[in-house]
This record gives sequence, C-alpha cells and structure tokens, in this order.
Amino acid sequence: MMRSARTIAAELLLRAEAAGQYADRALDAALSREQGLDARDRALVTTLFYGVIERRITLDYIIDGLSDIAPSAIEASVRATLRVALYQLLYLDRVPDHAAVAEAVEMVPRRSKGFVNALLRSFCREGKGVTYPDAEREPLRYLSVRYSVPPKTAARFVSVFGRTRAESVLAAFQRHTHTCVRVNTLKLTRAEFLSRVAGTVPAENAPYGVILPDNVSLHALLAEGLCFVQDEASQIAVAALDAGPSMRVIDLCAAPGSKSFGAALDMKNKGELRSFDLHENKLSLIRRGAEALGIEILTAAAADARRAEASELGQFDRVICDVPCSGFGVLAKKPDIRYKDIDEAAGLLPVQAAILEAAAPLVKCGGVLLYSTCTLLPEENEGQVKAFLASHPEFALTPFTVGEIASAGMLTLTPDKHGTDGFFIAKLQKT
Repeated sequence: MMRSARTIAAELLLRAEAAGQYADRALDAALSREQGLDARDRALVTTLFYGVIERRITLDYIIDGLSDIAPSAIEASVRATLRVALYQLLYLDRVPDHAAVAEAVEMVPRRSKGFVNALLRSFCREGKGVTYPDAEREPLRYLSVRYSVPPKTAARFVSVFGRTRAESVLAAFQRHTHTCVRVNTLKLTRAEFLSRVAGTVPAENAPYGVILPDNVSLHALLAEGLCFVQDEASQIAVAALDAGPSMRVIDLCAAPGSKSFGAALDMKNKGELRSFDLHENKLSLIRRGAEALGIEILTAAAADARRAEASELGQFDRVICDVPCSGFGVLAKKPDIRYKDIDEAAGLLPVQAAILEAAAPLVKCGGVLLYSTCTLLPEENEGQVKAFLASHPEFALTPFTVGEIASAGMLTLTPDKHGTDGFFIAKLQKT
C-alpha cells in the first residue's frame, strides 16, 4: 500500500533528528527510496520536512502547552507526527483541518490515538492561535519560541543587532525564499532570458540575476545551460570582485562552483580560472557545472586552501576566499543550521585566518583579494578582516558599487534589509 506523504515526512524527521544527518542529504536519500510517490506528494514531503525543521521549537512549544502529560513522556514518533500535523494546520491549507487530524490519529499506535486526537482537536477548537511568551518580560524566550532558534542563538543575535533589529532579521529568515539564478551571458543576455522565461523578474542589485517564479521548471533551464542557481548576495560578491577578460583568477574554496562560474562569465570565458576545493568528491559538481554552461577556461583540482604553492605566489589578478563558515546567514535555505551550537563558530576562526594568510601572497601587486562568508557573526567577518589588515599593511580595503549598493570595502547583506541571504563581503587590494 502506498504510504502517505505525511507518514514519510514524520518518519524522515524522526530518523534525521536521531542520526544528526544534514537535512538535504536525509531528504534526498528518503525520496530516492520512495519510488512510487508522484511529483505532488514528493513536493509535500519536502515542504513538511523542511517546514517542521524550520519551526520545530515553535511546534514543540505548542505541543507541550496543550499536552496533559509531561513533555518527556511523549514518544518520539508521536511527537514527530504531532509536529507534522500542527505544521499542516498552521501553515498549509491544502487539506481540511478534520482530515489532517484524522490522518495524524491513523499514523500513531493505538495507545496514542486518543492523546493525539484530543490535542489536535483542542488546538483547532481554540482557533489555532498561539500565545507566545511575553516579549517584554522574557525577550530571549519570546524570540526563541516565535522564530524557532535556541535561546543562545537568540541572545547572540541580540548582542550583534540589538533587540528590535534581531527580531527583524530572524523574522526575515522565516519568509518564503525565492529561487535566484544568474543568467549565462555566454549564451544570452539577461533581457533575452527575461523575455524567454515568463514570470521572471530581474534581481534588485545583481546585474545578471533573475528571480524565478515557483511554477518555472528550473531543471529544464539548467539542462540547457541557460543559468545556474546563485543567491543575489553571492552574485553581488562576484560583481565586487570585478574579474575581466584575460585575467588569472583563483577560487580557493570553490565548491559547488557558483562564484567560479560567475567570475568565468565576467571574464567572457577568456583568461585562466583555477577552482580548488579540499574535497575531491566535490570537484565533479564544479566540472559538470562548467561543462553545462560552456565554460572552457576553468580547471578544478583538490587542494588545501591553507597552503599556498610557492610557484603560484604573486601570479593572480583576483583571488576568491569564500571560506568555510558557521552558516548563520542562510537559515532560510538550510533550516537545520538554526539548531547548531552557535558557540562552535569559534572553532572555524583559525581555519578562516589560515586561508586568508595563504591567499595573501598569491595576489599580484594591484590585484584583488575577495573575502566572503554566508554568516552574520562579526568575529567571522569584520573581525577576521581587521586582524588580517593589521598584519598585512600591503593590503587595503577598496570601495565597490553593485547596483544600488555602495560599500567602502566591507559589506554585510541581511535578509530583512536586502532580501538576500545573510552574507559578508570584503574587497581588499594589494597596494
């Protein structure tokens, strides 16, 4: 018998949480096993899976508030079913409330049916409202429950942005995320792409960026090599790099390759582009992507970005350092990151500093070093750049302008102000 999308989602959530798997890998593996699902149900599994992860703290707060038994006494599989059902009741409108409740009751063991039925019907009967903790008396608990982040993460965002702005940023991470692509200008202009693909609109600041509507088949566009997926923030970083034809460019942490591809397009497929990554198994992504786009100047190889080759010192016009980071700027696209221990970001600081240190001697005199992350934590961003400049007087911040965005050399993009991923860019010129 065909299993329902809700059953599959609940089982997958339970398995992924227990195993500590990355959400995208767990989902891909599960969908590959469920061969009988049609496209609509596969989409529903994906929506429920990512949606429950994104709202897990909020959903558990509701469950524990309605439950007449202790939170620790609720079986893990029953809690997973309740999370799926509550997410459906709160955030989706495809299935009537009574049907969602009935299916949840069917999904749990006989001993838990009465409990699940009573809890969900009580929630519906009370208008599906949620009474959050008091924002004035318990600001960190309020932010944690309302935006589904651990209290420690809420506290860290408040320390960085202040109470009001922190809520604005966290709220922006819960909005529907659109798909942004960069047009392959080796094959067509952005104007031609916009006229060819109905419903698309230009990105606000990225010069070759396009926002796709939900009903467009991304797979077909990628198969034709007309574009590649790249958030507008990442495209702005590549535009700030200002790579051009005949330059020598190196991307030290390139996988999955979008910045390398963007640089190659800006170079008009002329010059030399070298893309490295620490992990050999990721290089196929870069090579396949370059081939689909018609990029011929790119070569990919495995290398440790913390160690520069002596033969390459002073050889590159542009060096890209998109370093490994904590990821606390992409919570909308990778919701499982929100449950990481934010203090663990400190462990990445020596790696980031070592990559910058190794990158510096690769840059030609007059060349540019671009440092970027997809996090909003200042110790990984401004802190790293300031420490680097203090020990490298031969480098200086250099201004850049992309679209309507102008920077003196360091820029933090945020989802609430710019509608992009949370992203940091620093442009340093070797003087």
